[in-house]
Amino acid sequence: MRADTNKLKGEGMNQYKGKSVYGGIAIGRIHLMEKNKQRIMRNKIEDTAAEIRRFDAARAEAKRQLAKLYNSAAAEVGEANAAIFEIHQLLLDDEDYVGSVKNIIREQGVNAEYAVGVTEDNFCEMFSSMDDAYMKERAADMKDISEHVIKILSDTDADFATPDEPVIILADDLAPSETARLDKNLVLSFVTVHGSVNSHTAILARMMGIPAVIGTEIALSPELEGKIAVVDGFEGSVYINPDNETLTRMRKRHDDAQKEQRLVQKLKGKENVTKDGKKILVYANIGNIRELDDVLENDAGGVGLFRSEFVYLERKTCPTEEEQFQIYKKAAETMAGKRVIIRTIDIGADKQAGYFGLEKEANPAMGLRAIRICLKRPEIFKAQLRAIYRASKYGNVAVMYPMITSLEEIRKIKAVSAEVKAELDKENIPYNNVEEGIMIETPAAAMISDILAKEVDFFSIGTNDLSQYTMAVDRQNPQLDEFFNPHHEAVLRMIEITCKNAHAADIWVGICGELGADLELTERFLRMGVDELSVPPSRVLPLRNRIRNLDLSRAVN
Repeated sequence: MRADTNKLKGEGMNQYKGKSVYGGIAIGRIHLMEKNKQRIMRNKIEDTAAEIRRFDAARAEAKRQLAKLYNSAAAEVGEANAAIFEIHQLLLDDEDYVGSVKNIIREQGVNAEYAVGVTEDNFCEMFSSMDDAYMKERAADMKDISEHVIKILSDTDADFATPDEPVIILADDLAPSETARLDKNLVLSFVTVHGSVNSHTAILARMMGIPAVIGTEIALSPELEGKIAVVDGFEGSVYINPDNETLTRMRKRHDDAQKEQRLVQKLKGKENVTKDGKKILVYANIGNIRELDDVLENDAGGVGLFRSEFVYLERKTCPTEEEQFQIYKKAAETMAGKRVIIRTIDIGADKQAGYFGLEKEANPAMGLRAIRICLKRPEIFKAQLRAIYRASKYGNVAVMYPMITSLEEIRKIKAVSAEVKAELDKENIPYNNVEEGIMIETPAAAMISDILAKEVDFFSIGTNDLSQYTMAVDRQNPQLDEFFNPHHEAVLRMIEITCKNAHAADIWVGICGELGADLELTERFLRMGVDELSVPPSRVLPLRNRIRNLDLSRAVN
């Protein structure tokens, strides 16, 4: 949409910063989306049994609507990303949630709307107070399903009005169900005051390809309705009443980005090879099998990081060997011979599962986590390894172990692995040869990588933890953002040392952390000798484009 610059005379430009959810440039008019606030009254109910039946009927209708929303979202963004609406259906049957609502109705003799509202507040407060970022996001899910049920119970339309022309949506926040109902043809971008880059709303925005910025400090005011705005999803910037120079610059960036996107899509099926003939593996990172659609759609060469901890985090009890086997088998079969690297559970630090019963730690990032938990709780470790080895019969499966700091840990892992294989052999359960690697994500592992390389089949460098441990900067602490340098030379030198030691031992080395998708570092990584880069599925084709435009035979300036 072209801005009418004549309407901007006499009005100064205002710029706001936020967090980028999806890159892209959008230019258009603002449409302020404010929800019709639902006022929940507390009413006395005599027939509580009838009120509980009314609540159950509303739940059933909410699940029907969510199933319909899942089908439409799946067609738009794929089954993997629409799965949140399946999860929301399951949450509506959660025993704790349903039990709480019914207990409030029964014990207090109140209406279902009020009981749902109280339960929503209690659950949101509980999840929001948790340290784990993943669990914090459950607060948004509980809020979304609760408001959905309340809307049905009160027979009111609490949604905001949808636009009838292409606009930039400005809202306090958007729920996943609201985001999924946005018409891509009428939404140029969305900007919110609140929200998280890891929320389901953000994920849906990325998959829908809508430039989005969250966490802005824009004061929502009716006066903003209809004003011209520019959203720079690359930089996380929003310009309201942009001046002519800004409009001209942003229009050029928009046109350049559109041209690049068209070129990138033509790279499907092409090799990841530089102009001078160096080939590199480009894999994808996933957290569950629902994301396999994205891996295939973006033409990744394999799965470089299957974060198996999410198999545990999405459950209230520890997953059984059989449950894990079915998940890993599905991944192996779906990738049809392409390598699938499963990282053993990395529970601890910022990812907590309540049923593990881990004690509160003053410094969890350096506490009982990842391989340390596995070695201290061998029954959990063995169950996962059995599932992984069994799944190897159905595809090209590899396993890697996180948070390694010593040779002794590798020897202990090998002892457990040998024990598991001996059990499988005794039970006549088939499995294929499984590559076994370790993650280099501690300075200790990087500095003795020459020793560790002789014990494993490959290295995968986890740059997220390697960076925070090297710089002594907690990546979960926003107050330290200004002290965090993703291109810190110490981190890059550790990566180079690791690559040198890996190749000296004749094993391959990859990067599966965020730096793998940093196109500014791609050339340097390739010159270091990195063999594989594993990135979010959406970054596979842009990375391929970068690789194919490099010529490593040229001297570095």
